[in-house]
Amino acid sequence: MDALRKAGNNVILYLEFLLNKGFENRLNPFYHLGSLTFFFFWIVLISGIYVFIFFETNVAGAYPSVEYITHEQWWLAGIMRSLHRYASDAAVISIFIHMFRELFRDRYRGVRWFSWFTGVPTLWLVVVLGITGYWLVWDQLAQYVALATAEMMDWIPLIPSAMVFNFLDGQITDRFFTLMAFLHLLGLPIALVFLLWTHVSRISQIDFNPPRALATGAFLTLLALSILKPAVSHAPVQAGHAPVVLHLDWFYLNIYPLVDVLGPGWAWSIATGVTVLLMMLPWLPSKKEKPCAEVELTQCHGCGQCAKDCPYGSITMQPRSDGKKFPFEPTVNPTLCTACGICSGSCVSSSPFRMANTTLKSGIEMPWFTVDSLREEVKTKLAALTGENRVILFGCEHGADVTTMGASGVAVVNLPCSGMLPPSMVDYVLKNGADGVFITGCRNGDCYHRIGNTWTEQRLAGEREPKLLKRVEKSRVTEFRVSNSSGERAELARRLEAFRRSLQPSA
Repeated sequence: MDALRKAGNNVILYLEFLLNKGFENRLNPFYHLGSLTFFFFWIVLISGIYVFIFFETNVAGAYPSVEYITHEQWWLAGIMRSLHRYASDAAVISIFIHMFRELFRDRYRGVRWFSWFTGVPTLWLVVVLGITGYWLVWDQLAQYVALATAEMMDWIPLIPSAMVFNFLDGQITDRFFTLMAFLHLLGLPIALVFLLWTHVSRISQIDFNPPRALATGAFLTLLALSILKPAVSHAPVQAGHAPVVLHLDWFYLNIYPLVDVLGPGWAWSIATGVTVLLMMLPWLPSKKEKPCAEVELTQCHGCGQCAKDCPYGSITMQPRSDGKKFPFEPTVNPTLCTACGICSGSCVSSSPFRMANTTLKSGIEMPWFTVDSLREEVKTKLAALTGENRVILFGCEHGADVTTMGASGVAVVNLPCSGMLPPSMVDYVLKNGADGVFITGCRNGDCYHRIGNTWTEQRLAGEREPKLLKRVEKSRVTEFRVSNSSGERAELARRLEAFRRSLQPSA
């Protein structure tokens, strides 16, 4: 499994590298797959409501009403139907890319298992929603879907065979057709909204909207496709005649060829097996997380910044329990904490200038990598720096591998996330012998811990607490974020050397 993830990760990194050249990091669609999916769902919803105005929810009127939409009112309703179709396909594509990307980037195990586990049934619900949509058109493709579905349902012992024979005989009633319309238009969408809410319920700081430029580009692409290749129906249903030529939507109807070739039993077995396998992947094998953050109330004054900055909502503010004057204290939920260290970087008590002659204690700590141990490592690395243009390189264990970039004038300190770096540590480094501070980590927009690099940038820019002091010379601090691909590591090395040459030795 590790070999598969590594190979897949290399492919994903290369694709993202190419997309970054064309879109830049800010607009790379791979970094906005979740929000793009929500955007496509909005298009599906709005276009679906418009199309439903003209749709007749009965067996006799369904096909003629769709034909009227497609051909007689093609200039708006027909385009809306095509948008509905292509946005639905785009949603499935973005979901699948998102799923494989999370798998190959190893962002599905450990504490993150819940989002993956709840995402799998969400995918199948989207597929069922699409199937019912094709059924409602009531053309020969819908007839094929109805017959194949009936065959699959007949295989289940709990389903009465009499109902299946009604399907096979083409005796679908208006009442049943209305039920299908209700499921497609209301029942399944409500269930989908609930599952999507469950899917993201353990994540905080979610941006449901993609960048405006990316959303505009996606919409115009779908619109152009809708105009150039409009969605059309097959021939109308012919009772007693099986359809001969079909153009399947493989994103939604891929199960039905399996029914034709292998039979419903095998089709059910494969679908069930794939579903179970996908849902169990977080434990094949499981990921052992590092110890979660721990609160040190003696150093905490309850500002709540750690709770604001946590990417996973693992920190909540509760009434103070130690009798101090501060009204609140942070509480860590260990089932949500990924031990990223971002909370330590957000704590004002993490300043390395405090407790100079004793053990430094922060208000919230990573027990396996405390702020005091970070300070001690920095002090050791500073003492070993020699020559001119001395730089401390702060790396991230999920970004480029910087462990081999140490040299006579460069010392490397690796962090679980660049968001763990307190801004005051930058000031401390420059005041204690370094000429510059170079910070690297995951690509912009693709932080392994979601928003660690964003918080770091805002803190250094003085836009978020705790802020880098204004007395720090900005020319002595720089950031450059890349992945762990060999080409990007080489570019990082070049940027590091260029930064060193730009520095003047500290006074």
